[in-house]
Amino acid sequence: MTISFSAIEEAAERIHPYIHRTPVFTNASFNERVGAQVFFKCENFQKVGAFKFRGACNAIFSLTDEEARHGVCTHSSGNHAQAIALAAKLRGIPAYIVMPHSAPQVKKDAVAGYGGRITFCEATQAARESSLDRIRLETGATVVHPYNHTKVIAGQGTATLELLAEVSDLDVVLAPIGGGGLISGTALAAHGIKKGIRVIGGEPEMADDAFRSLQTGEIVPSVNPKSIADGLLSSLGSLTFPIIQQHVEQIVTVSEAGIIEAMRFIWERAKLLIEPSAAVAPGVLWEKKIDLRGLKVGVILSGGNVDLKQLPWND
Repeated sequence: MTISFSAIEEAAERIHPYIHRTPVFTNASFNERVGAQVFFKCENFQKVGAFKFRGACNAIFSLTDEEARHGVCTHSSGNHAQAIALAAKLRGIPAYIVMPHSAPQVKKDAVAGYGGRITFCEATQAARESSLDRIRLETGATVVHPYNHTKVIAGQGTATLELLAEVSDLDVVLAPIGGGGLISGTALAAHGIKKGIRVIGGEPEMADDAFRSLQTGEIVPSVNPKSIADGLLSSLGSLTFPIIQQHVEQIVTVSEAGIIEAMRFIWERAKLLIEPSAAVAPGVLWEKKIDLRGLKVGVILSGGNVDLKQLPWND
């Protein structure tokens, strides 16, 4: 199933009344450190504190009235859960959310605060999916997958529409990869606007299934990944992987130390509160594993939901 550039444009129009058009910031200290002109697309300032609200809104406001009447359901470790809960609240329908017990407390609290009806499960893909299937059968709710969903992917691409409208001459766009929804939408939007623009993904070294999938040409499941970037631990999806194969130049892995260092630098010098998953894309520049010196680089800062009691540099 393909997703057209026009679907991303339609998503932008559909979600415009509900989302924030997030700012694009630069920081001279970061530019000097990495040797490139970097433009941060600050989805940490999006509603629910993450880009996920874009895809959730597009999916939920695309439902027919009959579909919406039964509500929506999903599984998520946090940001997608918050996004679905708030988007459902705005449409006035119930949201049933499956979350692992291990999800950060700040994200559990936020989902509950937005009115999401939470079911907790063990932190395995099988447990998430079995719990979700039971809820779907009990309620008749529509499943809105965190990333393997055409409306979600199109919605995520709207961040790049905004970025390139503001900075049209970018050479490269960097985005983090978990299940692949963000980078799929990013790549489709970027290539729909500007042929030849480079799209590169960042992924934790300790959760490098997307990197290995691109190398082998088939989806390599994410098995027991261990990374501080808790939002990037999912396996690629059947929709996202072909888009990544076609539109993403390469995936660069970032060490845990690199994630933490980039995150702390952006907090301290750019004054932007980002979560570890959001530090992975700038971490590609930070660790300089590929040469992007002298280029104009857009970076999607994917979110800013941090448990302030568990900052990584305090461990």
